[in-house]
Amino acid sequence: MDKQNKFFIISFLPALAYWYLEANYDLKIALIGGVGLAILEISFEKFFLKHVHKISLFNFYLIVFLGLIAFIGNDGIWYKLQPFFTGLAMSGFLFYKKIKNTSFMQEMMTEFGNEPVLSDEAMKKMEFHMAIFLLVYGCFMAAVAITMTTDQWIFFKTIGFYIASAVFFLIEMVIIRKEIIKNKND
Repeated sequence: MDKQNKFFIISFLPALAYWYLEANYDLKIALIGGVGLAILEISFEKFFLKHVHKISLFNFYLIVFLGLIAFIGNDGIWYKLQPFFTGLAMSGFLFYKKIKNTSFMQEMMTEFGNEPVLSDEAMKKMEFHMAIFLLVYGCFMAAVAITMTTDQWIFFKTIGFYIASAVFFLIEMVIIRKEIIKNKND
């Protein structure tokens, strides 16, 4: 497993710490633990990868901001709304890229020195679908945060997100494959 994937998994530690601490200690201790691990996470990313990704920075500031609101208001719901706000921001960004007729994934591949394997049109279509997925999943996570327990929230924030993403990408592979076959026949 490369360093990038290890840090993706580590990105769940603030939520896991919050979940454990909320179940066993005062809410404020849970919030301090979750924000504290977010600080450690961003520090490790900077130290080991020598770079902090923009999405990591965004989520870090969001966790700190929502953690502060939750701490002041003594209501953990704000901390648990982080996936909702991340989904809104990421989908909004991808919708913005669609309006500008540019591809975020193409830009990232170029930035990392990789050649795109899909056509520009296929990549843009996939990004549009991803924007919809992130928006829907973010709204779903808001409903989970408001109506379900922290145990259920942590499931959907971690393992549930992997499952939903896997289903999304399987469906997306079928759609893109059909698109490629259609374009070859035209």
